[in-house]
Amino acid sequence: MAVLIDAMHALSVLNVLLLAGLGYVWGRNFYRFRSKHTLGLLVFAVLLLAENALAIYLFVFNPDLTVWINTASLVPPIAQRAMLALRALEFAGIVFLTWVTWD
Repeated sequence: MAVLIDAMHALSVLNVLLLAGLGYVWGRNFYRFRSKHTLGLLVFAVLLLAENALAIYLFVFNPDLTVWINTASLVPPIAQRAMLALRALEFAGIVFLTWVTWD
């Protein structure tokens, strides 16, 4: 089960990196064009970045939750797989947004 948790951590870190890049691009575009569309994209990036940063803190650095999430007897493997699936779907969506933005 440690592999599932490590994959979830890695996807969260990758999400933060991609969202930081998207936030930079969308922030630069908002500064230049001042459109509501780019502001919406920037706010989206900031909020999703905050969510992923909080997930990293809670699942990696928080002493109570880290022990709980890594203990298979406390969190069933199906729940760990579900959390990994949600992170993977979020990563796929962010990768697609990154591709569309940088293209």
